[in-house]
Formats: sequence, structure tokens, C-alpha cells
Amino acid sequence: MNQPARRLGAAAAAFLAGGTALSAAAPLQTAPSSLQPPAAPIASASRVHDFPLQGPLIQGGVAIGTAPTGAVSVALDGKPIDLAPDGRFVVGFDRDAPSSALITAQMADGSLLRDMLVVQPRHWHIENLPTLPRGTTPTPEFLARRKTELARIEAARQVRSGSTGWAQHFLWPVTGRISGVFGSQRIYAGEPGAYHSGVDVARPAGTPVVAPADGVVILAADAPFTLEGNLLMIDHGMGLNSAFLHLSRIDVREGERVTRGQLIGAIGMTGRATGPHLHWSMKWRDARIDPQMLAGPMPGAEGRQAVGGAGD
Repeated sequence: MNQPARRLGAAAAAFLAGGTALSAAAPLQTAPSSLQPPAAPIASASRVHDFPLQGPLIQGGVAIGTAPTGAVSVALDGKPIDLAPDGRFVVGFDRDAPSSALITAQMADGSLLRDMLVVQPRHWHIENLPTLPRGTTPTPEFLARRKTELARIEAARQVRSGSTGWAQHFLWPVTGRISGVFGSQRIYAGEPGAYHSGVDVARPAGTPVVAPADGVVILAADAPFTLEGNLLMIDHGMGLNSAFLHLSRIDVREGERVTRGQLIGAIGMTGRATGPHLHWSMKWRDARIDPQMLAGPMPGAEGRQAVGGAGD
């Protein structure tokens, strides 16, 4: 694949996860010595006054909280959050989330509890390509087709299935060499490209892919999309969903309930991909989430971690 096509694929994959290119004036974070997620354990617990939270409060992370006793609603930065019958809720933090977020609870007696969450920053792998231009302008034909595809993706993300998969420990849908990491980004002749919106796992075509958690299939596009190829999306409930790109086949249908560990498809290189791999991206509402923060270290991944570029 030529470089402009690869860069266009990266931008579209970021759009799928809600990503956009940073402005040239945006501050860029340098790469750490290791590309593994920060050592904030998924099972760690913190208490922010009246809001017990389980999980890392970090860019790209997800935490599960419990509403204070007597709360009738909870909101994050003024936007209402879904509450489970037992009072639990989910909060997620975008790759570029600010350093704080306001959480509030409206109580039955009319009072309002509030507290400020401190969101830890992450360091991202940034690759500078000073002599390479960012890319070419898409054709009108591509843009027309893409508009329809993006409308289907957006409609799927609006589905609220009521699944309780969000409360489970997430599995890796496939194990193998990590060839692309969440949040990595390329700078083309000083102009930032779209950052990588998920995690890539390189395995041969036909390698089985399983559901990382319970959910409902909200999109099963086995007529390949221009960039994502055969695209499968699963809603895990509470606004948390997964997308699986470039599949060689999809083994489930829209509306089907799937269980954690169930076979859902197989790795491929459909759409714009330079080789067979799984691109797994996640969102909580509009926030782009790092799947590695939910799945944790990959079993047997020692020595298999690769420096991930911003391309898909």
C-alpha cells in the first residue's frame, strides 16, 4: 500500500473511534521507554469522597463507580450517566482527556454531592517524519461512499442494548504480537496526523477472534467498508462498545447476544490494511478508550510487543 493510502486509513480508523487529528498547535507528548500501559492496576480502588471508584483514572482508562446511597442520578462534567439497578456506573476518559473531571450526584432529598476526579496523563509514542507530507485529498467518489459508512457506524453507536458485559473482566479477543498501540501518532512535516485509535494484534489470516466480554452485536458489515473492511461492533452496555476491523469473516449477526469468549470472527486484511491483523478499538460514549487498559497484559506477550505506528 502506498503511504497516502496508509495515512488515510489511519485517519478513518481514528474517526471510527471518534478521533480527529490534533491541530498543529496542540502539545505533543513524547514516547516513554516502554509502550506498555501505565502501571495503574485495573483492580485498584480509590474513594473520591462519596464516589467509590474501581479502575484507573487515567487518559484512555475506564473505571466503575457506585453512586452514593440515596442518589437518583449521577453526571460527569454535567452529562448524565446511566445507573445500573445496583447503583453502579461506568466512566471513561478520552485519550486527550483534561486533567480533571467533575462528578456529581443528585440526591433524593434535593441536595447535590460533587467531587473532582484527577485524571492522570499518559505519554504517547510520537513518530516524526519531517520529509513526508501528510497525504492526498480523497476523491468525491470515496467521500460519498464514506459518508454512508460513517452514518451506519454512528447509528450503531447509538444503540443501547442493556448488556452487562461492561461489569466483566475483558479478555483479549486474540493474542499475538502487538503491532500498533493506542494513542500513537505520526507527525508529517510538522503536521500531526490522526492518532491510532485502538490496538493492533498481528496474526495470520483466519486466526479466530472471540468476544472480549458479553454484549450485543450492533453492526456486522461483511460487505467490506472502504477502510475498516469487514467490520464488527459489539455493545457491552453503559455506553461501552468495541469495534473489530479488517476481519476475514464475521460469524455473528446484528442483534445477536454474544458471551465472553464466544467465537465472533477471524483475522483478515480486508479494507485498508498492510497485513493480516486485528484492530480492536473501544469507546465509552464519545471517549476513545485504550483496550489494553481493560484487558490488561496480554498472556505470554513478553518479547512480542512492537513499537506501534499511527497507521492501521
